[in-house]
Amino acid sequence: MKNVRTATLSRRRLTVGLGGAVAGALSGCLGDGTDGTASMESGDDDSTDGGTDAIRNAGDASATVGMIYALGGLDDRSFNDAANRGIQRARLDHDVAFANEEPGSLPEFETTQADLSASDDPDYDLVCCIGFLQADALSTVAGEYPDQRYAIVDSVVDRDNVASYVFREHEGSFQAGHLAGLVTSRDLSVGAGSTRPDERTVGYVGGVESDLVRKFEAGYRAGVDHAAADVSVRSTYLGDFDDPEGGYDAAAEMYEAGADVVYHAAGGSGLGVFQAAQEYGRYAIGVDSDQSRSNPRYADVILGSMVKRVGTAVYDAAERTIDDDLQTGSTRALGLAEDGVALVYGTSLGPAIPDEVRAAIAESGERIADGDLSVPSDPEAVGQ
Repeated sequence: MKNVRTATLSRRRLTVGLGGAVAGALSGCLGDGTDGTASMESGDDDSTDGGTDAIRNAGDASATVGMIYALGGLDDRSFNDAANRGIQRARLDHDVAFANEEPGSLPEFETTQADLSASDDPDYDLVCCIGFLQADALSTVAGEYPDQRYAIVDSVVDRDNVASYVFREHEGSFQAGHLAGLVTSRDLSVGAGSTRPDERTVGYVGGVESDLVRKFEAGYRAGVDHAAADVSVRSTYLGDFDDPEGGYDAAAEMYEAGADVVYHAAGGSGLGVFQAAQEYGRYAIGVDSDQSRSNPRYADVILGSMVKRVGTAVYDAAERTIDDDLQTGSTRALGLAEDGVALVYGTSLGPAIPDEVRAAIAESGERIADGDLSVPSDPEAVGQ
């Protein structure tokens, strides 16, 4: 029996997936792709709104999962969308029913988590929380609902009923930095961009400054330094994951200061980085998913993306819930060796990246995976 806490229903945007139907009717939510995955090429919503009744009729599903996304919501073409693809795949492979919740502020995380935990219709087999900003709220809510199973992606919550999934983002970011450092040291002109090898400067734009997001910067700086010690790195934090305008301004300042490549770990704010790269005729590196695919209009300036297998973590949690094998009370860390993170080259620019650059990046990746090359997780430790 669930411990029921009285809670006012949060402002919730609900979409439901069950069997062959995907529901979603709100502006900005993803449509249903023809291959059964969320459509990443447009923000159009072509699905049918199943409403609350659809999730209530989920009795035949193998499991019912409540998905609570990070701030910025769906259609960020990055972190949240990657998580959505994971639950979509679980729906297709295992007939999982799911509800998508998109809180709009930090206080809504706790309210939404509590709402799903207290729900009996449907009774959620798993509540999956996406993003490190949900950790504090989940620590509280999971203690109040000890019979509810949870998964959190991108953070650790020390509760017996929570399975934590984290990534070694600094390892994948090292690869991004290695690419940026090698490119800025060469005379390259492909797509809509070009380099200025005399400047030998690159940039990093983070979203909310935190230990987690600083891991991206640490790995990136270490990768740049590994490529060429005399390349300078400019960095800034926006304080927001949903500020494309701020992302544009930050990247534009870096390009004006001589940066050839800017890597972002800023969620939806990264769209502004890509816009600036096009305007200034320079390059960018995406994050979380292959952003040359999810943002094809910017494919001519996206050298590559540091992907986090967020969808893999979500899929794993859903599958283990079905099998009654969810590793609650433990943490699973995914890095290069586990294929939890990786550098993928852009669809348009990847073929133009010199073979010697690709070979060098492959070699450093193998060394990291084998434990022969250590990557710092704190920017202050780079170069020490």
